Amino acid sequence: MESPIERIRLSQTAKEQLLKLKRNTKIEQWNILCRWAFCRSLTEVTPPSPVPIPQDSNVEMTWRVFGGDMADILLLALKQRCHNDGYPTDKETLATQFRLHLHRGIGYLAGDTNIKKIEDLIALAIAQRKDIN
Repeated sequence: MESPIERIRLSQTAKEQLLKLKRNTKIEQWNILCRWAFCRSLTEVTPPSPVPIPQDSNVEMTWRVFGGDMADILLLALKQRCHNDGYPTDKETLATQFRLHLHRGIGYLAGDTNIKKIEDLIALAIAQRKDIN
């Protein structure tokens, strides 16, 4: 499946937030933390605010590195979310919405004072799943 964005570059703010999450969770890979963040944002009812996001950090990865084995599933989730929010699913819109969701999710995870270790991420995911069901 063709990805909406070839390379992902994070903002400096997101990089700093991810460094905090790395320290707390002991998850060393940027891409794994970014997957958690992206999925965290997708669970929100409202779409992310359309704010400009600078690409001013040195943290960069390809879509395949971001998604890993789940890249196609994450792309389908993004397309479904765009559809649900009333957005088109063209490449430009998908890329924009992906960046907005990713950065919002990073902010949410970094700002959650309950996340002190990897088990807290898992507990958050389980709690949100129960809320959905």
